[in-house]
Amino acid sequence: MTSMKPSQPLEQREAAFVGARTGASEQGVRTIAGVQVPDSVLISRTIEYARQHQEPYLFNHAMRSWLFAVTIAEQKQVEHDAEVLAVTTLLHDLGLEKAFAGPLRFEVEGANAARRFAQGEGVDARRCQLIWDGVALNSTPSLALHKEVEVSLSTAGIGLDWGGWGYDSLHASRMAEILDAFPRLDMKKRFAHSVCWVVETRPTTTYDNFARDFGERFVPGYKSPSAVDLLMSSPFTE
Repeated sequence: MTSMKPSQPLEQREAAFVGARTGASEQGVRTIAGVQVPDSVLISRTIEYARQHQEPYLFNHAMRSWLFAVTIAEQKQVEHDAEVLAVTTLLHDLGLEKAFAGPLRFEVEGANAARRFAQGEGVDARRCQLIWDGVALNSTPSLALHKEVEVSLSTAGIGLDWGGWGYDSLHASRMAEILDAFPRLDMKKRFAHSVCWVVETRPTTTYDNFARDFGERFVPGYKSPSAVDLLMSSPFTE
């Protein structure tokens, strides 16, 4: 794959990526950033949808997370639905984009958007449900890692890129190639800014997810209710 350096303008990086996408093999497999991934119409359309609807840093995060998830599946020799894994991981943060903002917590808005996309591509109901679960639960690894294999693998790949979970399990050369192809683009700062925007604009959607942590750390005046208070103030006498 043509390397996309951080210094390259977005247009050049997009052109490089489109050029890489055309290099599919006859066996229905292509190589992206040193990782062999399935080549299908659904996956190609998902990549394009993710690129068009996410900021560059978030698109790169999605691509790295997917490539990490595929690598983890390869290392563990886990059988899985490769298309479900791709759609889930590539679209897992749609809910952080303003275009998909709504009254629900951002993971649910993103899950709804990912499911709508999959339905529009003719994906059946069972696979759409897996995609929904994977996106909705991606920030709750204590649950997602114990779900179906596609949900678990997606969460593992996302967690590796987001928090470095399992970082040492990847060979240094593969890590370097993925990071070189899809640079982080100030990921930590930009991601924190995106979540704080959710906290500032829709605080009631943040009380029972990790967005609360960003609100408490970075957003002045933010205060989330305690689960204890919710229980004790319920309308029952005991």
